[in-house]
Amino acid sequence: MILRKLKTLFVGLLCLTALLGCKDEAKKNLDKRPNIVFILADDFGIHDLSFTGSNYYETPNIDKIAKEGTYFSQGYANSRVCSPSRASIMLGQFAATHGITDWIGAKSGEDWRTNNRNDKLLPAAYKHDLPKNDTTLAEALLAYGYKTFFAGKWHLGEKGSWPEDHGFEINKGGWDVGSPKGGYFSPWDNPNLENHEAGENLSMRLAKETANFIEKNKDSSFLAYLSFYAVHGPIQTTQKKWSHYRNKAETLGIEEKGFTMERVLPIRTVQDNPIYAGLVEQMDDAVGVVLNKLQELGLDDNTIIIFTSDNGGVASGDAFSTTNLPMRGGKGYQWEGGIREPYFVKVPGLKKGVIIDYPVTGADFYPTILDFAGIPLKPHQHVDGASLKPLMEGKTLDERPLFWHYPHYGNQGGEPSSIVREGKWKLIHYYESGKKELYDLEADTAERNDVSAINKAVVNRLDTLLQSYLKRVNANLPVKDSLFDAELAKKQYQDRIDILLPQLEQQRMEFLSMDFLPNEDWWGSKVTKD
Repeated sequence: MILRKLKTLFVGLLCLTALLGCKDEAKKNLDKRPNIVFILADDFGIHDLSFTGSNYYETPNIDKIAKEGTYFSQGYANSRVCSPSRASIMLGQFAATHGITDWIGAKSGEDWRTNNRNDKLLPAAYKHDLPKNDTTLAEALLAYGYKTFFAGKWHLGEKGSWPEDHGFEINKGGWDVGSPKGGYFSPWDNPNLENHEAGENLSMRLAKETANFIEKNKDSSFLAYLSFYAVHGPIQTTQKKWSHYRNKAETLGIEEKGFTMERVLPIRTVQDNPIYAGLVEQMDDAVGVVLNKLQELGLDDNTIIIFTSDNGGVASGDAFSTTNLPMRGGKGYQWEGGIREPYFVKVPGLKKGVIIDYPVTGADFYPTILDFAGIPLKPHQHVDGASLKPLMEGKTLDERPLFWHYPHYGNQGGEPSSIVREGKWKLIHYYESGKKELYDLEADTAERNDVSAINKAVVNRLDTLLQSYLKRVNANLPVKDSLFDAELAKKQYQDRIDILLPQLEQQRMEFLSMDFLPNEDWWGSKVTKD
């Protein structure tokens, strides 16, 4: 009897010790500064996920971040193309402020003509790497004891300006280029990401690297920055995912036409590309790997999770992959479809499922993260960003002007222009003609009604704001090209209508054909084992 009581007492002491140990571990975890998981998609549009209204794409894991966090319904990238937006997140500045105004590698000045282009302007010069004098978000967190990790697309300079040169202790896959060289299935061509297994999916590999980092650093505060190459072209997926979305398109009803002419190029008007849909789902699967690892390790209660994109979905140019309707345009365009993005921030302890309509940009992430981490803000660094912590805690922020500067051309049909948004008003200044468009975004999110003619006082006030900002930051501007051929331009435009538009419709139906076969091994996803 005595032995039995002693044994019971011993077991009880063990359980109490274990319980106290668990409580100590939990307290230790909560005493840490919050972990940061920043997930950045590439070329992912505002309506490329089911949470924001797509009935074609399937994104349960990304949706979960939005449902359990805060959705900024007027969230913007800081550019219509990738590198400027990525730099803005890292620096807390608008594109014209930091000077990276185009994707790094794009030609400018007279070199632009070597692309066999015939345009009215020669694009402006821009910076080709992340400035070394600035303190990046990673460096700011590193200084306060954070472990820092980067996986995926960088595209902010050549060697010497890679993630490890700007505050990231570990770099898995970040280097010069912005597309997945070698494709989405191993073997890929990336000096900073080894090939382990033939046919391995790139998005999944980046997620696994991120999950491994999280596990190894679970007892530290960390920044895990997962920057997918997806869903940038070339678009690729597995036969299984293609088949699922091909059948889904048929069930939903395949439209007779999938494209129309925008101002310069044809543009996609339907979401029914089964290759792109599969690529989207592959990325969402990868997001799930990271979320599951956080849950498995019990880190949910002390981890801030952010999801966003660097520019709009590709509706014209590149792979003509998706549509951003009812938002006008897409990647490369000056309209909302080019810059309005999914913008989700999940902060433990805050109310779930909140929607905030205040206009925000990628430059706001820097001060917001510092604020939630209890780190002093760096206003001389993130000069264009504002902490969103007050908004997320139910307070208010003053109205402010937001600026975009893209004095370039791309291959998606956008025009060289600068933009200012203040309140409900959005002004676009075009460099080819000097024309100004004004949109009331409360009444006309689709930007179909230019109201500049009946709101001249608003146009003048916003244009003064815009020009003052551009002058203050010494923004580079495009110049006229004396070799521009107006007659050739008319012929080129007509060829897009007569030749390119029918080709796109034909390709669309080929992708949806029952016997579609891109190649024998489906871009390398099918691996034959001897």
